[in-house]
Amino acid sequence: MDVTDITPQLEQLDGDLDQLEAALEPLFGDIGDISSRLPLLDKAKLNVLTCYAIESILFSSLRLNGVDAKNHAIFTELTRIKQYFEKIKKIETPAPERETTVNMEAAVRVLRADLGDNKEVKAQLTEQIAKERAKAAIQAAKAEKKRLAAESGSGDAKPGSSKKVKKSK
Repeated sequence: MDVTDITPQLEQLDGDLDQLEAALEPLFGDIGDISSRLPLLDKAKLNVLTCYAIESILFSSLRLNGVDAKNHAIFTELTRIKQYFEKIKKIETPAPERETTVNMEAAVRVLRADLGDNKEVKAQLTEQIAKERAKAAIQAAKAEKKRLAAESGSGDAKPGSSKKVKKSK
């Protein structure tokens, strides 16, 4: 092969590299300065995308040089960076919260009313209602304690409110 045969390809490569350099010019500066002006999530995206671009170029270079890049450490790094992409995507689109909850006490009352003829089922359901009421009372007491602790911690507690807590114990 003659050297003059690849001159057009080298010129094309040189032009392509110049275009790539122009496209990446903002990143050639101080990336820390650029990312410091961004919100946290955008900063994470920028850092992950920059890292991915560099690793992808290295991966492509290895492949062009005939190295088995899939068994190289660079492939592991690319996989790790893809996991970061998934984490960022997960943060951007949080899972929807449950909109409905089951009122166990009401469900048990309905079942007890429908199955009132069966004494065993009725006894079990009555016991379940008692458990649910006790659980609700405990949760209400905990919420009241937290509220009173918050009031006394802020100095807004009334002198009579602490007596009420002592009487309820």
